[in-house]
Amino acid sequence: MARAQRKQQGFVFTGWHMAGVMILFFGTIITVNLIMAWNATRSWSGLVVQNTYVASQEFNGKVAEARAFAASGIEGALAVEAGRVVYKVVDAEGVALAADAVTAVFKRPVDEREDFSLALVPDGSGLFVSAHAVPAGQWVVDISTLREGAKVFHQTVRTVVGERAR
Repeated sequence: MARAQRKQQGFVFTGWHMAGVMILFFGTIITVNLIMAWNATRSWSGLVVQNTYVASQEFNGKVAEARAFAASGIEGALAVEAGRVVYKVVDAEGVALAADAVTAVFKRPVDEREDFSLALVPDGSGLFVSAHAVPAGQWVVDISTLREGAKVFHQTVRTVVGERAR
């Protein structure tokens, strides 16, 4: 009689079922976390700043400056060639921009140990060059163009330097 009663109860949730549920639940969470951590270590390219509070306070001013430069029509083109850095800057009509000094600050997106600054020298119509081998990898390059001590153009370029360009 006891056997007949047990069969009529239907499904019984046992400790093995609970163990399976826990393994599936925590296994899913751990798997998702591992996948996200793996993706984060290979794709994150945030910028490093010295003081995040100060950077946040300067943000709106930098955006306004960038909009003004974009509206001016001035354009710059950066090229990292074998052992040298070349920057060409022209105005809205495509005429070479007259400038006294051009400075390029090369920054790694996540680490500041390899950052360096270059003073580019004029080399003909709107070209500014510097002989410098740039290590391979991702770079964020801040380029400032000055005329009579005033900034006439500023551009930030994100570039990837290959092994051949060194």
